[in-house]
Amino acid sequence: MFEATVRGRTLRVSIRRATGGRGPARTPLLLLNGIGAGLELLQPFVDRLPRELEVVRFDVPGIGGSPLPVLPYHMSTFAPLVGELVTRLGYREVDVMGFSWGGGLAQQFAVAQRRQTRRLVLAATGTGSLMVPGRPQVLGRMLTPRRHRDPEYTRRIAGEIYGGTMRTHPERAADVLHAYTRTGPRRGYYYQLLAGAGWTSLPFLGLIRRPTLIVAGDDDPIVPVINAKIMRRGIPNSRLHIYSGGHLALLTEADELAPVIDGFLAEPDRS
Repeated sequence: MFEATVRGRTLRVSIRRATGGRGPARTPLLLLNGIGAGLELLQPFVDRLPRELEVVRFDVPGIGGSPLPVLPYHMSTFAPLVGELVTRLGYREVDVMGFSWGGGLAQQFAVAQRRQTRRLVLAATGTGSLMVPGRPQVLGRMLTPRRHRDPEYTRRIAGEIYGGTMRTHPERAADVLHAYTRTGPRRGYYYQLLAGAGWTSLPFLGLIRRPTLIVAGDDDPIVPVINAKIMRRGIPNSRLHIYSGGHLALLTEADELAPVIDGFLAEPDRS
């Protein structure tokens, strides 16, 4: 772990260096996290990726180990900052994967920083403020960071908001959210919510030209699967993988999803 300051914002960064590869060097993977959780949240997924794949993660301002920013930020202005971080880390281009909230940032990055983007993976995400929403009660639970701070509360609401195997094993949600993640100040969570306020990718889906894999669960109360189908229609060079599960399957069923995503990333580029 180390800190990098870009445009006045200090970010905690983690790089899992590539080791043991016998073939040609692979493009590094930049992971963009969901709301309210530190970069450790995606550790179960990272652990199931091959070691020859270099993986880059960071905490957004005010989350995990990144200091609270003086001023809020927005998706449209934060994506170029991430692009500058990528350059400072010495990468010409990266594969980009966004999970949940991070999927919005990934879409913005793929358009604003298209020369730095080789491939794109969008997992359990939608098109922002213009999308088919979950039920109001579910979305209401997302307005507070309590589930990241209170394991008992997480167990009580896990089936309702995360769906999938959390309906029968809600303790698994508490396990992944509290065993790995590192929270920051409450204001950091609200800044992250504000960053997506009024933002939508719907008008520019057609500008995402990089090969894209959309991964969605058929029982995701936060982001109903219809949103993945909309993105599949809007992004020209995209494909859709629907799995049987809910919003957190990337973490709780990483054994199933990691090979699908890695297989897509490992495909040779067409000349």
